[in-house]
Amino acid sequence: MEPTAARGSLAGLLGIWGVTRAALLLCVLKVIVFPGPDVTSDVSVIYRGWYDVLVTGTFPQDDVTWQYPPAAALAILSPAVLPFLEYATAFFVLALVADAAALALLLGGARGTGRSRRGAWLWVAGVPLLGPTVYARYDVMVTAVAVAALLAAGRHPRTAGALMAFGALLKVWPALLLLAVRRRAAWVSAAVTGVAVAGLFAVLMPGAFAFLGFQRDRGTEVESLGSLVFHVARHHGWDGEVLLNYGSVEFLGPYVSWVSTGALFLTGAALAWLVLWRLLATRFAPHTAADAAFTAVLLFTVTSRVISPQYLVWLVGTAAVCLCFRESRMGRPAVLVLVACPVTMLEFPVWFGHVVASDALGVTLLVVRNGLLVAASLLAAGALWRATVPGRREVPSTPGPSWAERTRVPS
Repeated sequence: MEPTAARGSLAGLLGIWGVTRAALLLCVLKVIVFPGPDVTSDVSVIYRGWYDVLVTGTFPQDDVTWQYPPAAALAILSPAVLPFLEYATAFFVLALVADAAALALLLGGARGTGRSRRGAWLWVAGVPLLGPTVYARYDVMVTAVAVAALLAAGRHPRTAGALMAFGALLKVWPALLLLAVRRRAAWVSAAVTGVAVAGLFAVLMPGAFAFLGFQRDRGTEVESLGSLVFHVARHHGWDGEVLLNYGSVEFLGPYVSWVSTGALFLTGAALAWLVLWRLLATRFAPHTAADAAFTAVLLFTVTSRVISPQYLVWLVGTAAVCLCFRESRMGRPAVLVLVACPVTMLEFPVWFGHVVASDALGVTLLVVRNGLLVAASLLAAGALWRATVPGRREVPSTPGPSWAERTRVPS
């Protein structure tokens, strides 16, 4: 690419980022009224309530909606660094900063031979397509940490391992990134960091691991893949209901525990497949760690009992790292994730009432969104396997005599 064209492309990318992020900020600040339920209440009410507990030096042990590992306290307490702003406003500003940090990391990851700005473009496009929910949850902060970890994996394995462990203590899922890392130094660094940080929280703040029991007892959330069973069953006499439970809107009633158990089984099967892949894979390229991490996060998102809208931020972030590498095999799955983003925004928050009601529009949105994610998962898993696991070796056969030689009459 010519220098002038490259500068123009970068200016366009930054310009689009600025315009779209200003729009998101105006939405969460309620200057622009976004359709659907108020997505900012999680910050202004729930996060703020947790903040008031956390500043006393303890975790909200009696609140079943606290379902996050101990380092999540840092994200909830982070608005304290901007004391001149009201809590929610400070949180939204810090979400914007995390968004900008992720973009800066992706632009840095695009430099060098075999690299591309496709990842930065995916991030710039994907985040606003999810709507204001992105800035009203702390997942964008976790995703920025995960992006940094994956981009560091090739040259700085110890840093990558430490970031993955810290990310896991923020919101668990970055632990999946370790499955993609080959270097022992990364695993050692992750173990040391994880034990040190978790131990520090356990000693200093009571209730650091109370979230484990709350997370275990969750049911089937109305946006998950398994929920489609009950969305359809409600129209055929199923005697259940939809209620706010454990901080999310879930199905409660007959057979829900069966579907929830089935989801856990599928998650276990996904983990088993990833372990098998890791044992059999022998061909590793610079992009393999990112490809494997994206595949792992896709598989665990699809099989989860909960697929909240903010989970798509994880997928956009890990897919963006893949596309920083020109040779990545994740182009098609990344496009499917990108297409799933606006569908996700439509199902929440725009038409969430239709999803809760299980009407035709709501069910159609879920079928399309979850279908896109399932297709992306299968494509990603297949591409990763073909690129890294050697196929069956063919036994070379010694060519026998030709038909003419076999039928020749001796002279």
